[in-house]
Amino acid sequence: MAEIETHQMVEFAPHFRSCTIRPDGTDSRMRAALGLRFQIYCEECAFLPASDYPDKLESDGFDAGAAHFGAVNLTDQLVGYVRLVRPNAQAAFPFQQHCAQLHAGVALPEASLAGEISRLMVRNDYRRRRGDILAGVTTGDGAIAPDHERRDNSPQILLSLYRSMYQFSVANGVRYWYAAMERSLARALTRMNFTFVQIGPQTDYYGPVAPYVADLRELEARIGECNPPLLAWMQGVDVRGN
Repeated sequence: MAEIETHQMVEFAPHFRSCTIRPDGTDSRMRAALGLRFQIYCEECAFLPASDYPDKLESDGFDAGAAHFGAVNLTDQLVGYVRLVRPNAQAAFPFQQHCAQLHAGVALPEASLAGEISRLMVRNDYRRRRGDILAGVTTGDGAIAPDHERRDNSPQILLSLYRSMYQFSVANGVRYWYAAMERSLARALTRMNFTFVQIGPQTDYYGPVAPYVADLRELEARIGECNPPLLAWMQGVDVRGN
């Protein structure tokens, strides 16, 4: 893990708090997360048929083997969500069902050391800047800040979610993150020093995406060199609690 000097913690997501969501039925935020997934994947984007989810809660077979994370605003409303899917009994990940072809020479890491970033999304009223995509990242210029939150051009919700997912990964021996994502998101993440390497061609998987992988040790080194306060915040404990 990259060595960094200790300074007073810089808060990179002052208007949001990340949390781990328990999928065992004891956490009310899980129902809110499944509702958000339905709103975005079934109603907004029509990736999945709404008729398949009469309770308006989108779920699938990967939920049980995933870690779930949410981001809430200052009034404790869920505004963002992501899950990290661990390998199934066949040591496979969801992206491999749709992105079967990989670039020549690609060697995937040991499955037990990896997880796939999945269902990354930000509530639509928190994507009101021009160029915002589902992940809450602005990919264009001329951003327009919404009037109900003081937001700069940093993707606070995404950073909050990545922070929880990163800390879970470190604690649970996950070194590699897979992601099937659009190129615009991959470019935006690279600008933030979260560099993912494309490992296969673009395909249609809830829109045009390509498979990527990131090595967390390389991310730590890069962020530690380019933005030490961000790495310190990623590694630190949220004093506001979960």
